[in-house]
Amino acid sequence: MSVTVDQEPLAAEALGLVTVGQVLAHLQRDDRLVVNLLIDGEQPDLSRMGALRQSSVNGRTLYIETADPSEMALEALDEVEEQLKSADKFKNDAAELLQRNQVARAMEKLGQCFTTWQAGQESVLKVGQLLRLDLEAMSIGGGQSLIDVLGEFTQQLRDIKDTLVERDFVALTDLLLYETTETNLRWSAVLDALRAVIS
Repeated sequence: MSVTVDQEPLAAEALGLVTVGQVLAHLQRDDRLVVNLLIDGEQPDLSRMGALRQSSVNGRTLYIETADPSEMALEALDEVEEQLKSADKFKNDAAELLQRNQVARAMEKLGQCFTTWQAGQESVLKVGQLLRLDLEAMSIGGGQSLIDVLGEFTQQLRDIKDTLVERDFVALTDLLLYETTETNLRWSAVLDALRAVIS
């Protein structure tokens, strides 16, 4: 049996670890997240995780790469912040194009905003899941809950969609120029609150 974790041998036998599941549980107790697993040089079928966890490590070679969940979460939040800066530029470009009656080009920019905003929201929720954070209990400046901020953001996306359906480009321009500016500030507060909890 040979178990290697992050380039270092793990004395699985001496630790009494006899199944793949016990090895994985041992790493989880050390607050490590498995990001790659090879058994005898091949990636296992993760759709059969139950059977995999019960399989013996005896006579097998395991290679495991892990990551620190907190570090991964902070990197993800940094990426979200960069993407939101791009979305802010796309949003301003879309508003400017709408003011010049260049609707088709404005919709391209707005599409990029939607994609980025939704990815940011998903990332925040996934960071919460990864670190088992109670997002409903968290609050940002002014005592507003993090979940309420995400809810407001979702409502804002609906408002934007409604103006698109109604083809009310004046109202859309106003939403982009005035309403979403406050949203970007709240997003920064959300990211800062998450970073504070993680750190």
